[in-house]
Amino acid sequence: MIRRALLAASHSGGARRIVENAPFARDVARRFIAGETAADAARVTGRLTDEGLLVTLDVLGEDVHDKERAEANVGKYCELLEHLRDEGLGARAEVSLKLTAVGQALDEELALDNARRVCEAAATAGTTVTLDMEEPETVDAALRAVHELRRDHPAVGAVVQAYLRRAEEYCADLAYEGSRVRLCKGAYAAPESIAFIEKDEIDTSFVRCMKILMAGKGYPMLATHDPRLIEIAEALTLLHARDAGTFEYQMLYGVRPQEQRRLAAEGAQVRVYVAYGRDWYAYFMRRLAERPANLRLALRSPARR
Repeated sequence: MIRRALLAASHSGGARRIVENAPFARDVARRFIAGETAADAARVTGRLTDEGLLVTLDVLGEDVHDKERAEANVGKYCELLEHLRDEGLGARAEVSLKLTAVGQALDEELALDNARRVCEAAATAGTTVTLDMEEPETVDAALRAVHELRRDHPAVGAVVQAYLRRAEEYCADLAYEGSRVRLCKGAYAAPESIAFIEKDEIDTSFVRCMKILMAGKGYPMLATHDPRLIEIAEALTLLHARDAGTFEYQMLYGVRPQEQRRLAAEGAQVRVYVAYGRDWYAYFMRRLAERPANLRLALRSPARR
């Protein structure tokens, strides 16, 4: 119930105004967000990569409904990628892109053209792009975009959300050689007809999907903080004789940082999902929805002030 309420609030203009104006919310949001500028993001990226971690960067600002904002978001990604190029971070940092940030709500072809521009800027910086997955109704369009972008940029990553009932089908289609696939649980509201609702069901689906990807020829990117799922992933690496260079773990900036460093110290590839920007509200609410402990932290913060 808490998760559903928070996800609903992520789309509420009234809730947005209340949270954005609450001093404690900005304090808590800083736990999950690297800053507001490309320079902030590059600085955090440099620190994380110095610690042996990989990074994927998300410029906050999704669900735009005018061409000017879509164009502005493309510019922000290009600016970020220039920073990565200039600071020599392209080998260890990529970017994550939401198609709704570059015009998907306006026109699918416009969003695809804008995504191509970001992919080209990434190639110049010596890195690549992963297309984030969003609301369930956008999944098919996002997968079409992945296939189109891979014609010229084969390293473009796809995302599969394990809470979707078709997740195993998506994984099977994407588990081919050279295919980079991020598997996550899913952080958007969806009806029970197309998505699993209960945590145990979602976890079980994640394991089934992980088995498909780890048995396949692609490059799995396992996005989870759950110790049980990480243990199963470690067992699957032995079962399928995968070495550390053939898959990676992904975790959110600000969530279980000690575990990120533990896995990296043991030789695993660990990529941290780092978001930055001024339009932080929707991302912040999804982080609260994903993990009740984050909500408890937010509620305690005013008392600490």
